Amino acid sequence: MSIDHPAEAGRPEATVDASTVVLGVETSCDETAVACVRGGSDVLSSVVSSQVDLHARYGGVVPEIASRAHNELIIPVLARALLEAGLDGEDVDAVAATTGPGLIGALLVGVSAAKALALAWDVPFVAVNHLEAHLYAGFLEDPDLQFPLVVLLVSGGHTLLVHVEGHGRYRLLGQTLDDAAGEAFDKVARFLGLGYPGGPAIDSVSMTGDAEAIAFPRSMIDDGLDFSFSGLKTAVVNHVRAHPEVATEDVAASFQAAAVDVLVAKARRAAAATGARALALGGGVAANSMLREQFLGACAEDGLHAFLPSREMCTDNAAMIASTGWYRLQRQGPTPLDCGADPNERLTSS
Repeated sequence: MSIDHPAEAGRPEATVDASTVVLGVETSCDETAVACVRGGSDVLSSVVSSQVDLHARYGGVVPEIASRAHNELIIPVLARALLEAGLDGEDVDAVAATTGPGLIGALLVGVSAAKALALAWDVPFVAVNHLEAHLYAGFLEDPDLQFPLVVLLVSGGHTLLVHVEGHGRYRLLGQTLDDAAGEAFDKVARFLGLGYPGGPAIDSVSMTGDAEAIAFPRSMIDDGLDFSFSGLKTAVVNHVRAHPEVATEDVAASFQAAAVDVLVAKARRAAAATGARALALGGGVAANSMLREQFLGACAEDGLHAFLPSREMCTDNAAMIASTGWYRLQRQGPTPLDCGADPNERLTSS
């Protein structure tokens, strides 16, 4: 692949094809990740270094600790990603990095490293929106995904329903009005003494609980496409305080069922309203066992193509960043190097 760098242009022109190798960098929160992807979908390597153990004692991510850990890990993770891909700098055609949303200190580590690599290797830099990257995780694993599709993006920081009309063409259908679903899982798990991260803990404990033991509210389940999980979290706290003898397993299972019911119901409604051919899951909460099971069942009933990412692709990773970078480079060309990190960056069409 050849990429031209005219000196007089503000952004170098790029010719992107199936041989283009993009190195992706992801440091938006507490995972330091680097990956190499060829042609937008061929994952040559994907290395993720998690900081879960560093933050577990605090019950959540501590921004300063996350930033320092990224600083320490970015070079060894980069070296391993290149080694596993069998590449060196001369083989990389572009460098992509998450510029937002996320923790500003964490983002700056990845963006600075990516820009430095782009300059050192004389290749384009591509800014990637973290939320958009979760949408593209599906194309890494399921080439049969067809537009239009609706993506239910559920993580610790976001709960969104997005209508994907084509590459770079997105329409936000609904979002949480308060807590994200993953945030609610973390808070409930902390209250129940299940540890951090809360999603896997509740998923595990719920296996032995009765999901019908407690009738927790299904907030806004019949009201539009927006979400609300703050009331559900409060209902859990109030119930346990009023009934201290209640089994933790039953509380966790009943809470999980209430959250999943709302997520699946609104995803189905969004697909019906938009005429989507497929429904896809994305984000860390997409690893939840009950959500995956009910999501598949709903798609089968509605005649929709269902996409469930592998659990590795649910969590933050750099392969989805590199893939999105490939598509963005193809559509828009390189990003100017004066582009900064934006912790509140929104998902927009491009």
